Amino acid sequence: MAGHTCLFIGLLDIATAVFPHVRVTRIERIAPYVPGLADSIARAAALAAGLLLVLLARGLRRRKRRAWEAAVVLLAASAVVQGLRHHALVAAAVSALLCAGLVVFRGEFRARSDPRGRIRALSNLLVLLALSFGIGLLIVGVRAGDEEGHGISFTDRVQQVAYGLVGTGGPLTYASDRVGDAVHLSLLALGLVTGATTAYLALRPVRLPPADGSARLRALLDREGRRDSLGYFALRGDKSVLFSPTGKAAIGYRVVSGVALAGGDPIGDPEAWPGAIREFLDQCARHAWTPAVMGCSELGGQVWVREGGLRALELGDEAVVDCAAFSLAGRPLRNVRQMVHRIERAGYSCRTRHVRDLDPAERQHLREAAAAWRGSATERGFSMALGRFGDPADGDCVVVTAHQRDETGHEQVRALLHFVPWGDDGLSLDLMRRDRTAEPGLNELLIVAALRDAPALGIARVSLNFAVFRAALARGERLGAGPVLRGWRSLLVFVSRWFQIESLYRFNAKFRPAWQPRFVVYPTARDLPRISWACLQAEAFVVLPRPAERLRQWARGRRPFTRPPAAGTAHRSAALTPPTGGGR
Repeated sequence: MAGHTCLFIGLLDIATAVFPHVRVTRIERIAPYVPGLADSIARAAALAAGLLLVLLARGLRRRKRRAWEAAVVLLAASAVVQGLRHHALVAAAVSALLCAGLVVFRGEFRARSDPRGRIRALSNLLVLLALSFGIGLLIVGVRAGDEEGHGISFTDRVQQVAYGLVGTGGPLTYASDRVGDAVHLSLLALGLVTGATTAYLALRPVRLPPADGSARLRALLDREGRRDSLGYFALRGDKSVLFSPTGKAAIGYRVVSGVALAGGDPIGDPEAWPGAIREFLDQCARHAWTPAVMGCSELGGQVWVREGGLRALELGDEAVVDCAAFSLAGRPLRNVRQMVHRIERAGYSCRTRHVRDLDPAERQHLREAAAAWRGSATERGFSMALGRFGDPADGDCVVVTAHQRDETGHEQVRALLHFVPWGDDGLSLDLMRRDRTAEPGLNELLIVAALRDAPALGIARVSLNFAVFRAALARGERLGAGPVLRGWRSLLVFVSRWFQIESLYRFNAKFRPAWQPRFVVYPTARDLPRISWACLQAEAFVVLPRPAERLRQWARGRRPFTRPPAAGTAHRSAALTPPTGGGR
């Protein structure tokens, strides 16, 4: 209620400040009863108050303590100004009433903000205010020839800029309305940018640094890592780890745009999962994060729904292959068998080794080759990608390389797979990368080689790619499928022109895997758009500009690193990436 009320009042303030000469309208009729709208003299104050209230509305709705503090101060000041200066007693009473209501319910606003937000907001205000003022003086000075009147001093121009930044007119007038409007709108834009960015920095969600719990997490994975194929990915460097009170379960997560994204099931003993889930949800409540889980199993989804009161939606299926039962014999795998034999006749061979068995020179060479084959300038992946290759701490990881021998007998690495441990008897695909100048079919050759060599490494099961909406694609093409299911499948096929959803499912199905459903867990349906946006950012399908980071890099005297597009690949988590480019 507080958030919606502030939003409503803020929009009314802005509307009447931007359009002060409107005829008798509904807004004008209710203006005397709304804080900040007493008369036209308070236009600048109404614009500033309206903008701040609109920015504060979302923070109040999310129970942010800092938004509550700002709203209380703003409403109290509004009540004093309206009551003493403009004699708008009704508006002052409304401001005082709202302020009192916020004070009475202050216990409801307990979510923390970024502890560094005040410092960054203050520095942003000072820097942008000085910059905006300087640019405003330049704008006014350039238009000096269009000013009406004589004896205009520098002080008049300073006042013009100061008034213009808050949206009101100054002492200067211009011969042309077009010039006057241009100056006024330019100054107003500078003021809005300064106020909006300062409010954002003061109220934005907390971004805690990743917690250093890798030692405890690795010990937990050694004991319970075989429960979930995504457990090892909690060791990503950009994830924080939260443990249950008993220390027998943990959740790896990352905060993106105010959404706390957890990947896979909680790690550890399922009996301790409820404790870890409650700790995670309490952490989200303290910081006004929206909790969400990407890619949990059916058991994990049931626990999340039961313990957290959340909802679950089937996201897709994970392809898991039984190494002992896998064979290229038979008609179902004829296409894979023919492709593998053709690639082998072209001079390709494969090697399967643990990362710890690679010498430093070869490890560095494979790392550089994998980076060069990446299909985009941004490293993708979150819930099903490790984000690094060849780290000494990941010695149990397995790498499968494809080599091509030329006429002189020289071997060249043309593709690779990287697997992370899934307990002591399983592997989970991390990334699949290849040189696209090589012959098609290398991905199939690498997977077959991994499945063939897995028993020698003590591996019984291998988790391959993740197919989004696999069940809908499979059921929609069956005989007797209803019109709704067929329509949904047709939509997925249409979207596959850009995101390759269907082709990835077809690629996985070649190896006759067992399909394990995976789910996304969320609080309410209205949170899904926000969670989807956060997921796209976490998986690097959407990369937002970071001017502050670029500025810091420039200040250190080095240019930001950008990689040119190369012949490609993707991570396992890039589930919407073409299988021909690789990638789970």
